[in-house]
Parts: sequence; C-alpha cells; structure tokens
Amino acid sequence: MKTNAYESTVMINAALDDEQIEVEVSRLQENIINFGGEIIEVEKVGRKRLAYIVNKSKIGYYAIFRFNAPSNIVAKLERSYSLNDNVLRFLTILLDKDALEYFEKNKAAAIDLIPDIIVPATPDELIIDVKP
Repeated sequence: MKTNAYESTVMINAALDDEQIEVEVSRLQENIINFGGEIIEVEKVGRKRLAYIVNKSKIGYYAIFRFNAPSNIVAKLERSYSLNDNVLRFLTILLDKDALEYFEKNKAAAIDLIPDIIVPATPDELIIDVKP
C-alpha cells in the first residue's frame, strides 16, 4: 500500500497539568505508530488563547504531528481523536511535495541559525581568578 505524508494538528484541553499533556501527546504518538504510521516530527506548539470558546475552554494546547502512513490510517486516527475527551479539535491534512520541501528547507535553515554556544576553551583562554 502506498504511503503518504500527513500533518495532524491536535488541540488538547489546556486545563490538564503539564505531565498529563505530555502523557496525552505520547499517547497520540503511539496511536499513529500502532495504526501503521511512522513519525517524522512532533512539534509541541504549547498553550494558546483561542479566538472563541471551545467546549467551555478559552485556552488550548496545540501539538502538530507530521508522519508517513498508508491512506487508510486517517479514518482510524480521526476516530480515536473524536473518542478522546481531552482532544478538543483536530485536523489532518495530506502534505504535498512542496510542503515537504518547505519543512526540510526550514529545518535546515533553523539548524544553521543555532550558534555554537558551548565551545571548548583552549588552555590560553582559561583565566583563573585567585584572590589572596
């Protein structure tokens, strides 16, 4: 069966503790893997204020899952989302080749922007301050 690249954005109830949200995110990752998907990237966006109240909530925790999977996974995955009380909203889309190139290009650009924070010091650079 042909595999496609998908992106699934999930809004989790932000009233949960940080530990509970992490458990929920890992449970959603496991669902994707159990249904036959292969996780490419998980982006934890975090808590965001909503434009309107959703299920009596003003704040939601967003997580974005990018994965490769067969086409029949989407129905199973969205069914598991709808049965989960902690998932407020979800959206799963098929990524085309242009979107995949965009993510790869941005990932490479982000890696180039990371400065070398920790550089080993040479013995000449070490300054030891000794107070008498």
